[in-house]
Amino acid sequence: MTVWFDLDWLQYIFKILMSFVLALPIGWNRERSTRIMGLRTFPLVALGSTAYVLVALSVLQDNSDAQARIIQGLITGIGFVGGGAILKNSDGFVKGTATAVSVWTTGALGAAVAYGRYEIAIIISLVNFLTLHYMTMVKENVNHIDDSTHYHDY
Repeated sequence: MTVWFDLDWLQYIFKILMSFVLALPIGWNRERSTRIMGLRTFPLVALGSTAYVLVALSVLQDNSDAQARIIQGLITGIGFVGGGAILKNSDGFVKGTATAVSVWTTGALGAAVAYGRYEIAIIISLVNFLTLHYMTMVKENVNHIDDSTHYHDY
């Protein structure tokens, strides 16, 4: 007789929810900044990444080469998703690279949770969020200083 619900289920639910929750601050920051990706995208990227690694772990067991291929595919696929956030405006300026990289690191966050490396996932979430939050202010100040120090030829 097959058991449909056991302790593994609770572990899977915990890991998927944890990756979802750890991605929320990053998604919240991007949503608040009115970026193209935000509160839905980031948690779903983490959830998907966690899910793929959990499936790989349950199917591939200790086959590290096969697990490495799963991670390699995740890195590539999530990079493709993040690439959708990069836009070039009519002035020739590229925007969205921080959002794209944040999608990529959110995938790493999900993989870390799936492997039970919660400390890595927490650090990724924290550093990513703090970088987006505080470095945006630093960048704006640097850009403001640069704008005010240039001589304008009228």
